[in-house]
Amino acid sequence: MTDQPKEVKRLLEALAAFEAIEDPAQRTTAVSQALRDWPTYHAQLRELRQASVRELRDEQKKTWPEIASIIGEVTPERAQQIGKGLRGSKRPPKKGDGTPAE
Repeated sequence: MTDQPKEVKRLLEALAAFEAIEDPAQRTTAVSQALRDWPTYHAQLRELRQASVRELRDEQKKTWPEIASIIGEVTPERAQQIGKGLRGSKRPPKKGDGTPAE
């Protein structure tokens, strides 16, 4: 396993704790509650990452390639988008979303 920050390890340990719940009903309840709350956690993590990227850029004067390296597995362009709060999406736009057809 690669070196991971302790916070990441704790998150993975929490996932393992869900898997370790022997009673399937209790496991289902616990996982379902976590999944219901996940959008809030996900948004908080995105916002924290964006703020951290802005701090790296504005206060520490890191370049976009340096920040991309810190994030890992993203391009400098994507790092810049993260700093601006732009969300990447691999999904095509929904039909009827108000945008003109090509």
